[in-house]
Amino acid sequence: MSFDAVAIGSVETTCVSVSNRMDQVRVLVVEDDRDVSLAIARKLSADGHDLEVTNDPNFVLDRLVAGTGHWDVVVLDIGLPGMSGIEVLRRFREAGSVSSVVMLTGDDSASTATECMRAGAFYYLTKPFRPVELSSMVESAARFTQMRRQLSGERGLIDVDAPADSALVGTSAAMRRLRAAVARLSTQDVSILIQGESGTGKELVARALHERGARQKGHFVALNCGAIPGSLIDSELFGHIKGAFTGATSDRPGVFVEADGGTLFLDEIGDMPIEVQARLLRVLQDGDVRPVGGVGLRNVDVRVIAATHVDLDAAVAAGRFRQDLYYRLNVVVLVVPPLRERIDDLPFLAAHFLRKHAGETPHSITPEALEVMASYSWPGNVRELENALMRAIAFCHGNSIALESLPYQITTRGKGSQPIGVFRGEGGLLPLTEAKRRAITTYEQNYLVHVMELAKGSVSAAARLAGLDRANFRRLLVRHAIDPASFK
Repeated sequence: MSFDAVAIGSVETTCVSVSNRMDQVRVLVVEDDRDVSLAIARKLSADGHDLEVTNDPNFVLDRLVAGTGHWDVVVLDIGLPGMSGIEVLRRFREAGSVSSVVMLTGDDSASTATECMRAGAFYYLTKPFRPVELSSMVESAARFTQMRRQLSGERGLIDVDAPADSALVGTSAAMRRLRAAVARLSTQDVSILIQGESGTGKELVARALHERGARQKGHFVALNCGAIPGSLIDSELFGHIKGAFTGATSDRPGVFVEADGGTLFLDEIGDMPIEVQARLLRVLQDGDVRPVGGVGLRNVDVRVIAATHVDLDAAVAAGRFRQDLYYRLNVVVLVVPPLRERIDDLPFLAAHFLRKHAGETPHSITPEALEVMASYSWPGNVRELENALMRAIAFCHGNSIALESLPYQITTRGKGSQPIGVFRGEGGLLPLTEAKRRAITTYEQNYLVHVMELAKGSVSAAARLAGLDRANFRRLLVRHAIDPASFK
């Protein structure tokens, strides 16, 4: 990293040059106190961000006019020479910039904070502030910018490599590696085993492999091996003839025949009964399928992609999974990471699902709601995120998803929620009546969750603890979309 002094007009502007990696956050620091600006630069450069530092507001405005001000985060001092930082902030908003602006001020009065928020600031920090506060705020602001950029479709700055499949959306290193592997393997007709937790999107990865390969004109057939009773799985896989067993009123081809010339996706292969695994292995080796009750063989040309959330090595060691079948399926392994391990992809995924489910004018998400989502562990992974946003769209007021629109398990178990969140909307500080309504809603929701936890899911017991009759208490649960069964 090097610090270079660059003359702009008659004002000296300090710029920080660092290597521009794909995953770096682009930060502009606008601060007239050289000691403060250098301290900020040292901290943010140590965090790995791509920095520019200036003390000249006209430099910023010139970049906005030229259309080259594509920063993710702007750290902007209020007290600048010749022009207020508030005025620079307004110019950002007038220019339609989606950059998140964090204001710096030495004035901790409520009026200054209100003026910043009404002018469209992401947040503000009061000097002196701790370095960790700055780092955390920049990371939060960058996430918000990424989501807004995806929603607005700002050309040249969106995740251009991300396909329509939600499982492959994101710019994290893990997702870039997964996309590159899918691109290579889609043209190679080898068996692939996809590993990952439930809800990570293993089937979507399998579909991407199919749709980008030579078999794309053939059928893609998916079968969840764990959801079919053991007595019926032979029929589902290989088909049956009429009269082969009770209820077999007609011939059925089975998924191998349905996928002939295409791709067969066997989900949760680790849950397949051990006796069926031998028959599956025979089909994979010979390509011949015999329907249940039939005598003839049919040769099929099928690419098999399997997936599992269990440790197949451990299952083989325990005798629950055939070793020879494991080797047959395990030619190439793709691992889909859980959402908690690629949380930087959350803004891209959120924007993807908002566009998918919110119609022509996608909803936005308030900074506080996005931060709570980013601090949540997402045990249900991408599937849980999509369901949470669908619920939030249905419950939100207007076109902005705030904290109270999120499911209770996210707002109560997220570790980074900020109490100030109920006081802010997308346009800044909320009017008192709306802020009060949101605070009451959040408090009421948290109270109901606490009471239901104490009552272990019993609505009657919870109503007694809350001092309400059962009918009114149940209406409150419905209003807040709280499911009593989730507490039992």
